[in-house]
This record gives sequence, structure tokens and C-alpha cells, in this order.
Amino acid sequence: MDLKDQLKNLFPDHEEKDVIPEKEDASLWIQDDPIICKYEKRKGKPITILEGYTGATEDFKALAKELKQKLSVGGSFKDDKIIIQGDYRDKIMAMLKEKGFNVKRVGG
Repeated sequence: MDLKDQLKNLFPDHEEKDVIPEKEDASLWIQDDPIICKYEKRKGKPITILEGYTGATEDFKALAKELKQKLSVGGSFKDDKIIIQGDYRDKIMAMLKEKGFNVKRVGG
């Protein structure tokens, strides 16, 4: 007896329906001014800072979360800046250019 049969025994009135998952609209506002991507060291540890986004704060927070997940690193969002632990300028710039952002590298 498989799982479907067991469920039919438990819920005889249930009818199966095809559920189409809704696509999440992950479109962010693309700005004309470049996002500044810079490198710093704080307490001897390297960090990458992204600043200069002029869209909604929630969009910038979503972008920060996505970058952290794709890079598998820690980071935070403070004072309209995304702070990523480590020197990932090249990877971050490539990801942002894929999304259609204009990115400017500052320092080094």
C-alpha cells in the first residue's frame, strides 16, 4: 500500500487537483547610476561593500539575501549598504551585470 492509497483511506472525500506553482516575480528595479562595489578590511578581515542603490529598501534587502545565498557567505544589510564577508568583488559584479545592473568597482 503506497502513500496515495493510505491518504485515500484517511480522506475518502478528497479529490486530487493539479496545482500550478506561482512564479515569484523577482524583478528588481534597475537603476541608471552604477552600484559601487568596494573592498575594505575591518578588524583584519576582508569585506565587500555594495552601495548606491536608489530603489526600494526591500528590493536591496532581497538582493543582499540572494547574493549571500549564491556565494554561501555571511553578510548584513546596514545603512543602505550590503556588507558581504570576504573579497567577492568579481563574482558579485558578474552576478549583478547578469541581472542588468551597472556596477562600478572602487579600490584595487
